[in-house]
Amino acid sequence: MQPLITYLMIHHGWRSSFWVCAIIGFLVGAIWLFAARDNPAEHPRVSAAELTAIQSGLTVTSYSPSPGKKSADVPVPWKRVVRSREVWAVTISYFCYGYVAWIFFSWFYRYLAKVRGLDLKASAFYSMLPFLAMLACCLLGGTVNDRLTKRRGPRLDRCGLAAFAMGVAGIFIACGSQVQGVRLASVVLAGGAGALYFSQSSFWSVTADIAGPSAGSVSGFMNMGGQIGGALTGSLTPWIAVRYGWTASFLVAAGLCLLGALSWLAVDPLNTLTQVPAAEALGEVHS
Repeated sequence: MQPLITYLMIHHGWRSSFWVCAIIGFLVGAIWLFAARDNPAEHPRVSAAELTAIQSGLTVTSYSPSPGKKSADVPVPWKRVVRSREVWAVTISYFCYGYVAWIFFSWFYRYLAKVRGLDLKASAFYSMLPFLAMLACCLLGGTVNDRLTKRRGPRLDRCGLAAFAMGVAGIFIACGSQVQGVRLASVVLAGGAGALYFSQSSFWSVTADIAGPSAGSVSGFMNMGGQIGGALTGSLTPWIAVRYGWTASFLVAAGLCLLGALSWLAVDPLNTLTQVPAAEALGEVHS
């Protein structure tokens, strides 16, 4: 999209780029409306064989309440959600993830143009590299996540994969900020963005693992952390850059990647929220 937006701005003015993005957004929304379903079983194009394959690949069984009730009818209490070590760990990690990701969304183009001195067209091309890396590594990370989890289980491979990927992202970003050549720096920083997105599937799969019928609420709580991180980077990143330089801004991002990686050590996907803690169950009996 970066070269297209740049072309539109140069030849047709900046307003045209917003119109084109709006049209693309409406098209994607229409496709989602007609193609997406809440459950694979509800999709008319999912065959019985595909549905069986999907269900057999689930790593954590769904919570089963009393007979006659569907699991979706029994949400996990918010009290249990906010007391969960796993929920807070993935939320803190996703805060770090969101902070770093939004540096590329908000500031990378300007960094290449104003700090590294690339012209408009060159900035458009090189600022596209992180997003290509994100696309490739997001898909690859999901595939690796599923395959490793089937072999070794969710604790080691969902959590280990995310911790490793975020750690590697921090290393790439720290190194990329030190590279003198602008083109090589762009490639190394793009590698950091790709490594960051290699971990993305772990966040969403683990919230589904631990939350069961309340996966939407818990993943929304986690995503709130990511959006707070993204909002913070919009103001904190340029503040750090003005006072301490852009290298310091990227080093802060690298440090947050390492914090996000360490947070995964506190996560056990088998410790699900649908399992009523003994103290809570005892309280329910007395009540």
